[in-house]
Amino acid sequence: MTTLPPCPICGSAYTYEDGSQLVCPECAHEWSATDSAEAGNSERVIKDANGNVLTDGDTVTVIKDLKVKGSSLVVKVGTKVKNIRLVDGDHDIDCKIDGIGAMKLKSEFVKKA
Repeated sequence: MTTLPPCPICGSAYTYEDGSQLVCPECAHEWSATDSAEAGNSERVIKDANGNVLTDGDTVTVIKDLKVKGSSLVVKVGTKVKNIRLVDGDHDIDCKIDGIGAMKLKSEFVKKA
């Protein structure tokens, strides 16, 4: 009997295999068995829309008009964002934009300047 890794989200020890995926019955998280083996020795790499690797402190340019949720403001195409900070989560760039303030962006909507 092989021992399966615990769930990376909730830590449950009751994970099981479903084909090539591992599944947690408590939080319903699914992940690849190869991802769990590689997760211990690599960190997340965040890339821009063109595939360039982003790092903390980079300057990026917005490639699409982005509506600011809960406001009538719009971040226009071509807006330069300086000194970004990479964070975990759905919106993986934390930054300050002149005229708008602090906000989070998705890396798929920016390109490295």
